[in-house]
Amino acid sequence: MPTPAEQYAAARRRQAEQRTELGRFREGLEFELDDFQVRACQALEAGRGVLVAAPTGAGKTVVGEFAIHLALAAGLKAFYTTPIKALSNQKYSELVAVHGAERVGLLTGDTTVNGEADVVVMTTEVLRNMLYAGSPTLRGLGYVVMDEVHYLADRFRGPVWEEVIIHLPDEVRLVSLSATVSNAEEFGAWLDTVRGDTEVVVEEHRPVPLYQHVLVGHRLHDLFVDAGAGETKVNPDLLEIARNEQRFERADPRGRGGRGRSGQRHQGRGRGPTHGVPRRPEVVEQLERAGLLPAITFIFSRAGCDAAVKQCLDAGVRLTTAEEGERIRAFAEAHTGDISSGDLDVLGYWDWLDGLTRGVAAHHAGLLPSFKEVVEQLFAAGLVRCVFATETLALGINMPARTVVLERLVKWNGEAHVDITPGEFTQLTGRAGRRGIDVEGHAVVLWHHGLDPRAVAGLASTRTYPLRSSFRPTYNMAVNLVAQVGRERAREVLETSFAQFQADRAVVGLARQVRTQEEALDGYAEAMTCHLGDFREYAGLRAAIKERETQLARQRQSGRRAETAQSLERVRVGDVLRVPTGRRAGYVVVVEPDRAVGLDGPKPHVLGQDRQIRRLTLADLSGPVDHVTQVRLPRDFNPRSPQSRRDLASTLRAAVPHEPPSTRRGKGGSDHAGEDAQLVELRRRMRAHPCHACPQREDHARWGERWSRLRRETDNLLRRIESRTSSVAKTFDRVCGVLSQLGYLDERSRVTPDGERLRRLYTEQDLLAAQCLRRGAWTGLDGPGLAAVLSTLVHESRREDALQPPPPGGAVAAALERTWREWSQLEQVESDHRLSTLREPDAALASAIQRWARGQSLDVVLRDSDLAAGDFVRRCKQLVDLLGQVQNAWDDAAGRRAARQASDGVLRGVVAHSLPD
Repeated sequence: MPTPAEQYAAARRRQAEQRTELGRFREGLEFELDDFQVRACQALEAGRGVLVAAPTGAGKTVVGEFAIHLALAAGLKAFYTTPIKALSNQKYSELVAVHGAERVGLLTGDTTVNGEADVVVMTTEVLRNMLYAGSPTLRGLGYVVMDEVHYLADRFRGPVWEEVIIHLPDEVRLVSLSATVSNAEEFGAWLDTVRGDTEVVVEEHRPVPLYQHVLVGHRLHDLFVDAGAGETKVNPDLLEIARNEQRFERADPRGRGGRGRSGQRHQGRGRGPTHGVPRRPEVVEQLERAGLLPAITFIFSRAGCDAAVKQCLDAGVRLTTAEEGERIRAFAEAHTGDISSGDLDVLGYWDWLDGLTRGVAAHHAGLLPSFKEVVEQLFAAGLVRCVFATETLALGINMPARTVVLERLVKWNGEAHVDITPGEFTQLTGRAGRRGIDVEGHAVVLWHHGLDPRAVAGLASTRTYPLRSSFRPTYNMAVNLVAQVGRERAREVLETSFAQFQADRAVVGLARQVRTQEEALDGYAEAMTCHLGDFREYAGLRAAIKERETQLARQRQSGRRAETAQSLERVRVGDVLRVPTGRRAGYVVVVEPDRAVGLDGPKPHVLGQDRQIRRLTLADLSGPVDHVTQVRLPRDFNPRSPQSRRDLASTLRAAVPHEPPSTRRGKGGSDHAGEDAQLVELRRRMRAHPCHACPQREDHARWGERWSRLRRETDNLLRRIESRTSSVAKTFDRVCGVLSQLGYLDERSRVTPDGERLRRLYTEQDLLAAQCLRRGAWTGLDGPGLAAVLSTLVHESRREDALQPPPPGGAVAAALERTWREWSQLEQVESDHRLSTLREPDAALASAIQRWARGQSLDVVLRDSDLAAGDFVRRCKQLVDLLGQVQNAWDDAAGRRAARQASDGVLRGVVAHSLPD
């Protein structure tokens, strides 16, 4: 019981707080603020910037909302920035509900609503562009909230965040909201350096406790169990199941226990050789029986997400009542009512709607944006209860669930299958547990062959999610900075980036490592001392011999590679080839030659006896291809048709010998090592050296090898120190060197008229777009043709070996050729300046975009494309954004008209209907 004095003091504190803006803000809330929220808000009211790092669902956005309250109370503006347009739309709706539509605006590049309002929600790119343009909208700006600021590590969007943080006026208070990161203090120290007084508020406590499980067969096991004294340990039942599985694998290496796609479904402890993953519908039904819905199941594949929904529908899963199904149907129809029935058929609308009405849906980037929006809103409303999603859902979209399920702990990163990191595991499972609804959240990992419970425990108990800068100077950034503050000042500004801050800190540790290794080198040098002569000199000769032998071997290999590449360049349609070794050994028939030879050599499309079409690369061959025979391909051969592939595979089998291809040696040429004069001379000098006769020569040599190896490592460390010190500024100098050579900066590093055009192009392919405009590469194109050509700058095929549809012909083909020529020349200029930033134009979407811009239906446009409808719409949105930039930057009136026509042609139908994504 508080004393009267304590009660009086508490009452005085409450009275004092009520007179503050924080007190007035709290009066309008329906919940009590947590301690970390109070600390952050108090720092803001005291005039400091804040960095809030807290788990998903902890309520850190309340701090951003208080910043908006402070701005409005002081008669200032507030900007609320997000990394993606979908988040901007979501936050706009929330703020309109609080402050009213007249006081809140939205700017996402392709959407402008009340842009001069007191509170404006926008993507970070929009704010960056405002800062460079000196937009009058910035007048009166008091606060900027940067939500999901850990996106700063994103390779594509991250640099924009640092640009904004560096260039915001000093008087603007910055509110940075981040997921839990392990180096929040480091990031806060940088913010303190570049923005002034910044309070770092770290909250690691989850508002809703999270419990970890592993689903084995039909039984849900806790991952951790009580070990006493407040400690936990990995569940011994799970460890026993893993041991039993390993014992069975050793006893039956051929795996007669049978692991199909779903595996055996044994229950209990140690009852069977393997405990496979239950079928997806069974998992959903188990979660429903256990009261663990709504749930998000993360599947690292779009096709896997769609397949999961189909499996649930085929199994008759229904998670809704008839009344809920009707509400869902009405909501979905209201949001898609103005899409034509033909387009709805192409989009798979009826299957999608069937899944929704049963409470099941997929969520991934291949969906139409408006479809994703419907799924998100129905899930938030508790009507859709099971969502199968790719990991992109975990990046900011507000879709908390009671349970998160992970099918696998391995994902494809674009190059290889890799284990997910502890940070990724934390971010994915962070969706589990809805604040104010659930008492606890649940994360479930499905048992699969080879699962190690200890590894799962390591992921679940590790909270390492370091924030690493991805900042790099771009051409557009360089001309904008030089135009505003001059080249020298721009260089100094870039040295204040978080990337440089981290690099400088890292140099301290590297320098300490160099000092340690230099001491070890002195010890190695002493150990290899020889009384007959300079053993370091002798060791150098031995190393030179080894290096020359390696060089000669590489030359022989390079000759074989060139010979192999030439043989691939000569293949024709219908050629039957023999692949002697490797994963793809066997006979193949050429379906489509490859005349556009890149750095990796030609990659013709071939069909094997397994009826699969793939690219044949130099890596598949040990020497020139063996031409076996020639077969005719039917004129109507369609590589996407299973029947066409089956028929051609039969023709191939009939045309080749029945025995497997024999392994033969590639043409390696003669061994030139014995004839090489340099190698002969090195060996002569080594034998003539005094140390060659030393009886302890090999002992000295072992110490010499250690010295050489450590010397190389130390030299590499020194180079890393050199490259990190002012590394961002050095890259900026190289970028400016390219711009000067091409005439975007003059001899006094001033921005030229061509540079002014580049200032208005914010695309990732900024320099290529500027160069094509400058050199007339796109002059004379009509709207659909311009849209087709510009699609090569925004599209990037998801799979390198995807079949590429033929690009358009006529004027478009000529413009594409000119675009590729400009890219090739720029690539050489960049190489001369030790840069590599420009991606090769990708024409895979050009034909589809041209047809779409000409008014053809979605069905016709996507008929011969591997692209999902959602991907097509997103590419169209990106293309419309680029067309707007090109229209703004093009001096040619006819070109501007073509850009407007192209934009109108692309922004129609489902593209115009879809919410910004």
